[in-house]
Amino acid sequence: MLTTYLGFFGFTLFVVLYTTYKLRRDNFKTAKGYFLAGKSLTGPIIAGSMILTNISTEHLIGMNGSSYKNGIIVIAWEVTSAIALVIAAIFFLPRFIQMGLTTIPEFLERRFDGLTRSIVAFLLMLSFVVTLLPIVLYSGAINIESVFEFTEMFGISKTEALLYTVLTIGVIGSLYAIFGGLKAVAYSDSLNGLGLMLGGLLIPTIALYQIGNGDMIEGLTTIYDFAPEKFDIVGSPDSVLPFSTLFTGLMINQLYFWGMNQAIIQRAFGAKNLAEAQKGLIYTGILKLLVPLIIVLPGLIAFYYFQDEYYATPDLIYPLLVKKVLPAYLYGFFAAVVLGAVLSTFNSVLNSASTIFCYDIYKKIINTQASDAKLVRWGKFTSVVLAVGAIAIAPFVAYAPDGLYFLLQELNGIFFIPISSVIIAGIFVKQINATGAKAGLFFGFSFYILATFILDLDIHFVHLWGIEFVLNFIIMWLVSKQFSTTDYVHEKYKYPDQPWSKVKWAGAILTGLTILIYIALS
Repeated sequence: MLTTYLGFFGFTLFVVLYTTYKLRRDNFKTAKGYFLAGKSLTGPIIAGSMILTNISTEHLIGMNGSSYKNGIIVIAWEVTSAIALVIAAIFFLPRFIQMGLTTIPEFLERRFDGLTRSIVAFLLMLSFVVTLLPIVLYSGAINIESVFEFTEMFGISKTEALLYTVLTIGVIGSLYAIFGGLKAVAYSDSLNGLGLMLGGLLIPTIALYQIGNGDMIEGLTTIYDFAPEKFDIVGSPDSVLPFSTLFTGLMINQLYFWGMNQAIIQRAFGAKNLAEAQKGLIYTGILKLLVPLIIVLPGLIAFYYFQDEYYATPDLIYPLLVKKVLPAYLYGFFAAVVLGAVLSTFNSVLNSASTIFCYDIYKKIINTQASDAKLVRWGKFTSVVLAVGAIAIAPFVAYAPDGLYFLLQELNGIFFIPISSVIIAGIFVKQINATGAKAGLFFGFSFYILATFILDLDIHFVHLWGIEFVLNFIIMWLVSKQFSTTDYVHEKYKYPDQPWSKVKWAGAILTGLTILIYIALS
């Protein structure tokens, strides 16, 4: 156990000291410095922060649990992200950066009106505190508790151990976001990202080596031969994620998450220039093609070890696999990596939520003359309030019949699809006005809750996303025609700097690689 503690505190302390050293001369008293990292981030730092904001224990636990139960078909959540990142880098990001945006809701005011901005800002903050943050905290607590076994250490129940772990992680994560701002989050994310890739790859590497008696290729072949149906990337129409969802709601969700989600795109807003922002998105796309080695492959390996023994509780499978294959002396390092993954997502989302509150609600509605110092103070206060709310809600996500990851995605549909339809309409359809946009938000929000949680329609929730997206556009178009105003005239902005000259070539290659993965595994 001593080596476990040394590995855990050693890596965690290294991340803290490194981040503190890198930020020793930075000024966090200005709003630009606190919320946008002083516009100083480069492509690799943006990519590292984006991937760690995205990948957390809801992926390590939830995605691996889902692949254990449902097979490799769930890889679609990851590899299709690469295409969305290409589209965002080429079409969305230049528009946002040339407008000088700090938040996504700010675009909606420039395109529609202030009320639309405020409504979306409120919905985004609500989505953070009731969906993403609690699930991240709870899934992180499961992994950390499984390594240190607090139930035996302190003689308490499993429920108590998870509650105390949730509280501890929440407090530590809040400190990063509150005192360091976006730049502290980005630099700590990059180091934790390196640790996650190394630590995450250790699990399948060691497992395949053991199964193949020293030959990893033989190990992979053995796993495939044991359950070839688990490697069917297309799957059946009634599978947990039918192949047809790629052509309905899945890509809409991906476009929103990687191109319009404040918690992700804020890293690009903090880039030193447009070229570095575009590089950051493309580099993230490359990493997303590699991430399944960490969050999908271990689940398939777990089925070889455990068969269907844990089908009723798939979210327990990854901690069980870790304890089965990882040497005891690496437990501490792995626990530190898991903690880093949790903290990266938690503190990133807190920082983005506080940015939205300060710019889109506080300065817009409450105090239009607020100084930078006051915005920073309110940003820190908002982080504390949201953290307390997320910690309080976290225990209620314990029951998720299809696993934590699918619970997260199903809940995200409440917010992501209405907001994405309005933003895409704002970018590409000049005839849709502010009245139509608000109608689309209200209809989309109500339709999804009604169809998913009240009527319980027998339609896959990702297909519902696609249906809702189309209906939103129809509603926005009809309402805009009924309550016609002057057509929107696109403002002509000049690029503050030049885009990355190789972005289209890099995007084409990344898209081709994504398609090749499907061809190879089909």
